[in-house]
Amino acid sequence: MRNQRFLRRKAASQYLDETWGVIRTPSTLAKYAVIGGGPVFRRDSRFPLYLPDDLDAWAASRLSAPMRSTSDQVSPKNSAADCCQQTELGGERTQAELPHGNGNGK
Repeated sequence: MRNQRFLRRKAASQYLDETWGVIRTPSTLAKYAVIGGGPVFRRDSRFPLYLPDDLDAWAASRLSAPMRSTSDQVSPKNSAADCCQQTELGGERTQAELPHGNGNGK
């Protein structure tokens, strides 16, 4: 690991924006530190500290492969085939997914 300077949350947020164009506010980084899903950080007492290499790795991991169209990649959530397949496999459907939302098809 090369000698890097640790960044506090505000500086880490600015770094992500300036380097990657990824906009995450300091409060969002704080939320990620609690619930997970954010960049790796260290602490000095109560102060979270981020390394630029860790921010780079996290930002790169969030980006998709290059695409020429939004239809290049279909989200499994929006695929009708996946919805039907789950139902055929005995998956439960919520009221919102049932026809007309009331469960009786009327």
